[in-house]
Amino acid sequence: MSVHSTAIELLTDWQAPDRWQDSLRHAVLAFLDARDDACRRECVPGHITASAIVLDHTGSQVLLTLHPRLGRWVQLGGHCEDSDVDILAAALREATEESGVDGLRIAPTLAAVHVHALTCSLGVPTRHLDLQFVAQAPAGAQIQLSDESVDLRWWPIDALPAGSDDALAYLVGRAHTSLE
Repeated sequence: MSVHSTAIELLTDWQAPDRWQDSLRHAVLAFLDARDDACRRECVPGHITASAIVLDHTGSQVLLTLHPRLGRWVQLGGHCEDSDVDILAAALREATEESGVDGLRIAPTLAAVHVHALTCSLGVPTRHLDLQFVAQAPAGAQIQLSDESVDLRWWPIDALPAGSDDALAYLVGRAHTSLE
């Protein structure tokens, strides 16, 4: 298996929660079908990324990173690497690297899909086609700021930071629902 093939399998089998997400699911599947390099950051038109919204052990707080390029609080995640065995492993690796938390448990089901334009490490405008998962930290988890973040902190799920966009609120809502 590969990141590319598991992304296709995951999206093919996923029952999107609404028409908006189903439309994104189809668009990302078409992109994956058209591009063998769709999961590589070098794919200039856009590339698959993997992220995870990390909840504390109670499910009442969410861990967010202040992203240096975006200048706003977002979930943990980023580019897929050649060493990732599948898309879920990419999301877990990114969440672990960016949080410093050992023992994160990640749900194997997709929570949401989001596509956003930005200038990433390529240095040119591109798109991230982000496959988003839910992870939960163990009790007593200690976070550690990585060099990929300006700040890292826990936020109550019902009091996200000022300037949070609708996509983050949607993902947090999906994460909260998955715990019920």
